[in-house]
Amino acid sequence: MPESDTHAVQTPELSAEKKAALKRVMSKESRSGRKLGGFWRAVADSLGAFMVVFYFFSIAGLPIDTQFNRGVYVLLTYVMILICFPMSRRSPSSRPSAADLALVALALVTVGYYMLEFEAFNYRSGNESMADIWISGLGVLLSLEVCRRVLGWSMTFVGVAFLAYGVFGPYFPDLFAHRGFSVERMAVTLFMEQDGVFGVMANVLVTYVILFIFFGSFMQKSGVGKFFIDWPLALAGRSVGGPAKVAVIASAFFGSVSGSAIANTVSTGTFTIPLMKRAGFRRHVAGAIEPSASIGGMFMPPIMGAGGFLMAELTEVPYVDIMKMAIFPALLYFFSVLSMIHFEARKHDIRGLVDEDFEPASVIFRRHWYKSIPLLIIVVLMLLGYSPGMSAFWATVSCIAISWTDRQYRMGIREIWEATVNGARATLVIGATVGVIGIIVGTISLTGIGLKFSDIIISLSGGNLPLSIVLIGLASLVLGMGVPVTASYLITASLAVPAMVQMLDAAGIAGHTATSMVIASHMIVYWFSQDSNITPPVCVAAYAGAAIAGSDPWRTGWTAFKFAKLLYVVPFLFAFEPAILLYGSFIEVCMAFTSAVIGTLAFSALTMGYLIRRTTLVEWLIFALGTFLCYHPHHVYNVVGVSVVGLVYLMQKYKNRRDSRNMNEAPA
Repeated sequence: MPESDTHAVQTPELSAEKKAALKRVMSKESRSGRKLGGFWRAVADSLGAFMVVFYFFSIAGLPIDTQFNRGVYVLLTYVMILICFPMSRRSPSSRPSAADLALVALALVTVGYYMLEFEAFNYRSGNESMADIWISGLGVLLSLEVCRRVLGWSMTFVGVAFLAYGVFGPYFPDLFAHRGFSVERMAVTLFMEQDGVFGVMANVLVTYVILFIFFGSFMQKSGVGKFFIDWPLALAGRSVGGPAKVAVIASAFFGSVSGSAIANTVSTGTFTIPLMKRAGFRRHVAGAIEPSASIGGMFMPPIMGAGGFLMAELTEVPYVDIMKMAIFPALLYFFSVLSMIHFEARKHDIRGLVDEDFEPASVIFRRHWYKSIPLLIIVVLMLLGYSPGMSAFWATVSCIAISWTDRQYRMGIREIWEATVNGARATLVIGATVGVIGIIVGTISLTGIGLKFSDIIISLSGGNLPLSIVLIGLASLVLGMGVPVTASYLITASLAVPAMVQMLDAAGIAGHTATSMVIASHMIVYWFSQDSNITPPVCVAAYAGAAIAGSDPWRTGWTAFKFAKLLYVVPFLFAFEPAILLYGSFIEVCMAFTSAVIGTLAFSALTMGYLIRRTTLVEWLIFALGTFLCYHPHHVYNVVGVSVVGLVYLMQKYKNRRDSRNMNEAPA
């Protein structure tokens, strides 16, 4: 066995039945593409390689006009999807059909027209030619088809529904009605102007997201990613409930890079879930812990999936500031999941991996610490003022250099090519959303439904801030059932953030500024955007965990919801405690952090019904009061809350001593 693998724990391959179940679940997130061969595989790979090289060079200083920077990405994405994903089940499985090639030609014409006519169109805007109208209409239809091929009908129907809303506005109920727009106006606005297909989503993808997806591919190929499983395994594997804690730590690293809770669940879950079952966790619990940990990667700097970059774009706040504000809430979430795992393991007497042969964590860290350098490069360069894209570029280069320190993972020309191609293909799932998200966001902007939605939220909540947060959470859950979480965040932010800012302003919460209210509103929406991954009925990440664990999906989904409950608490902290987002004095921030940590520990014990022993009903009620007081924005209440939590701890400690004394005094 190679030296780099001596500390790895071997896990059995998934059975054919579990692989089939997992494939069915994954198909709900995105469809599987063709298995291209020969010429067409070379074409797809070459287009992907060109994408990677083009955008890394653009970051390195190659001056590119806006329309070409966005247009090249949309064109390459559309063409690769049309080649790699079949139109229907009857389409050829190893090559594109004649209809696919016709659509490829249409993509070249429509996106090429946008790039070449961009400047001239801006001069004649409002007096569009027939060519503008026809090209735009075909471009919108093509965007819907591209989305359907990769993501299925659910998100495509959402895009069609928004198009229908834009055209048939006068026929909707008065609460949602608007004057309506012609098909021609809708098409041109959504395709040729900057609020549609080539708008904010396309800009964020080409500026930030795809570069970090490329980095993630190189990180895996270079063996850097393996360190972030091996080290947590040695660090926590032998502790109480060790394999589950490994899942949380590994997911914190991987989820930040992958940008997908489902991909994170599958990539780390195939390793950690069998270990959890072997340690003694019940099937549905093992299947639930991994997805509940995986969604936390979306909150975890330095990358935060795609959402952090979108937030920076929408709020016009530098990403490095978003990253700083996100660190503590992300750590708080992982602390919550770890605490619940610890209490679950204590309650059921689940030990760590005592029968596995792996090296101590200190030895692994001493030998492989340098594999953390790529993530350190990203953090340090962004703190020094470099752009996220430039940071991703140098981190990717460092992965290639680091691979040469490990014989098993050395990246030559072939390995670099494979990482490049895999990285480009990994962008297609999120790239497939770019057109439909443009349609949705453009329609929201054109019709003004965002302002009406704000009025609806304020009206339904009666001006009550907590109730309005609950309503936004429900709206995000419903939207998340049909679209990926990044799309859910962007759509919900377009609709709900104005209402949230208005409510925060009316509440007059001490410590909030104009900027902090905007950031808090976006953070609330962003956290809620992850809820559809682990909240039934449509909790695809939890279903993926169930497929790996061989457990009941419905039961696994509700268990994942239990372990991820802090997801629904932190948004209230964003609203009522600005210090959580670093707005306030050093003392205020420290007090907010301390009370939040103790409150989270109490909340975890409250959820699991266990602290140092099973809680009685009276203890549970006292715990509930202490948890609420710890989360309260007033510091006097925090002190009382900490005292109440300490009281329950002392009560349980006294009972443990009493039981131990009675046991020792009992006659033999």
